[in-house]
Amino acid sequence: MTDTPNELRRKIEGAGDLKGVVRTMKALAASSIVQYEEAVRSLEDYARTVELALTASLTPMGVGAYGETARHKAADRIGVIVLGTDQGLVGQFNDVLVEFATKRLQELAGEQIIWTVGERIHGHLLDSGLTVSGVFATPNSVAAITPLIGQLLIETETRQLSHESSLYLFHNRPKSEVGAVYEPVCLRLLPLDSAWRLKFVKAAWPTDNLPETVGDYDGTLRALIREYLFVSMYRACAESLAGENASRLAAMQRAEKNIDELLDELSRTFNQTRQRSIDEELFDVISGYESMSKKADSGKR
Repeated sequence: MTDTPNELRRKIEGAGDLKGVVRTMKALAASSIVQYEEAVRSLEDYARTVELALTASLTPMGVGAYGETARHKAADRIGVIVLGTDQGLVGQFNDVLVEFATKRLQELAGEQIIWTVGERIHGHLLDSGLTVSGVFATPNSVAAITPLIGQLLIETETRQLSHESSLYLFHNRPKSEVGAVYEPVCLRLLPLDSAWRLKFVKAAWPTDNLPETVGDYDGTLRALIREYLFVSMYRACAESLAGENASRLAAMQRAEKNIDELLDELSRTFNQTRQRSIDEELFDVISGYESMSKKADSGKR
């Protein structure tokens, strides 16, 4: 059944309103991406400071201090953090991450303690046959990231995950390649084995004055490791949120394109329908004029 011009006009107005909503969501997603990327950049100086402090603290200990113990402990207990999202309009954001994480976790031997950030990805992991020990709410702003990381650090300490345990973090991060939106990645935050320590021990000190650790060495090292975990988790969380908004932005761009195509089609149909209506009215006028002309001619005769 063909729509009337009035019905088509209402559809065009509705599509126009929807396009306005999509444009607003695009602007919000783009603004959020900038916000989270700026949070990552602002963290770089502090992350560099923590790395330099670790370099100073680890150098006197030597590279292999925890190597063998770390490998033994890693097989006993594995902590896993998966950063998902509970927000909509993000496509396969959670599905891609769950598929990636489950494949990697199958390769790890030992007791796995899994925490998720987000109820939706928690459900996906349960559907995959994994057991989840805890669920945390997804942050919705830069200000909400720090409290979340604090909760995660407390949880790992409560579970007695030390520098000798294994701790993995899975998340999506934005990609810079054309056509790519995000990619799933896995970060091994712990243990602090010989390979981890080597990158800090070999790092060049930025000045001619060599550092030294004063006071309680073990306490200083534990505090620095905690800051290292905080920086790593904060960066991953900000990248995850940036990737989420990049996915939403891509979805809104596709939606805007589809709406534009729909508006073009509706406008063409509306113009064609209106033209047909005008043609029909003209035809009726012409037919009526001809009929009246014939009657007038018949009356003259």
